[in-house]
Amino acid sequence: MDQEKLKKLRAQYDDTDVNDHKTEKFQNVAQQIMGDTRDTSRPKPYSGISTFLDLPAADSIEGLDVAAIGVPMDLAVSNRAGARLGPRAVRAIERIGPYNHQTGVVPKAECMAADVGDVPFRTRYSLEDSIEDIEDYYKRVVEAGVLPLSVGGDHSITHPILRALGANEPVAMVHIDAHCDTGGTYDGCKFHHGGPFRLAVLDGVLDPEKTIQIGIRGSSEAIWEFSYTSGMTVVHIEDVMEMGIPALINKTRELIGDTPVYVSVDVDGFDPAYAPGTGTPEAGGMTPREGFQLLRGLTGMNVIGADVVEVAPMYDPTSNTAQLGAQLLFEEFCLLADAHKRRKG
Repeated sequence: MDQEKLKKLRAQYDDTDVNDHKTEKFQNVAQQIMGDTRDTSRPKPYSGISTFLDLPAADSIEGLDVAAIGVPMDLAVSNRAGARLGPRAVRAIERIGPYNHQTGVVPKAECMAADVGDVPFRTRYSLEDSIEDIEDYYKRVVEAGVLPLSVGGDHSITHPILRALGANEPVAMVHIDAHCDTGGTYDGCKFHHGGPFRLAVLDGVLDPEKTIQIGIRGSSEAIWEFSYTSGMTVVHIEDVMEMGIPALINKTRELIGDTPVYVSVDVDGFDPAYAPGTGTPEAGGMTPREGFQLLRGLTGMNVIGADVVEVAPMYDPTSNTAQLGAQLLFEEFCLLADAHKRRKG
């Protein structure tokens, strides 16, 4: 090793603390993360109250730009139940963020954000009442001008969220999933996790021609006719493999443009090798790297809300699915923080 270089490195870095940076880039990052404090201590990741992405806990949305919200409801699942425990599992994941090295976003520095707890439900037994409760809660979030960052729960929760966000004008959507979730009535009920986006289109709150569904596969293709007839862009997993993520990002951005867009991620969009803890796993899905790259490629779009759904921890023996869910949530947080900053000018 070059001894002069070693001597210089020792002079610069010997006996310096974790926040003592020598380059302007990392000085700026540390400033955004730490502010003016030079305290090198950090909260113990195994103690205290668990919150989404280690955000501060709050009992109100007042004064927030982004609210992380748990929606622990899985009354609409068609296969394995358990996603009601998803918010708790994702909250338990530590050491996510605070800096996105690829996009350069430090979301906590760009906006006021907090974990505001869970949607209050009148009863744990009624699907219809729970859907009403979700919509009523998110209407208050929208009226307060707060961007929602949500964790389910099964995918039926996205329908009432879209009803709140798209009440004045239908929104666009980027949807990562193994399934299109545009099925009709099933076992006598239309409010199930396989049909929220059919309902959202028919309610006039989701624009199908500005909706892209990514990673679709499995044995239920015949159920998704509505996606095609309504004008949604369906990208099967084979298409993802053939196109590659950069081309898929370009396709998504061209389709949606500046339209207000909601991002919804079902963890079963990823291969069960990475996300076994979910209700309807489908082999042959996306890798986490592909998902992260895709979400980062949406930076700069007019994102108005996002969710991660269908984490079911009882089928997740290694906690891999919850870990993936938390990282996906952070990527969405970065998108919301960046969008908020751009709106402020």
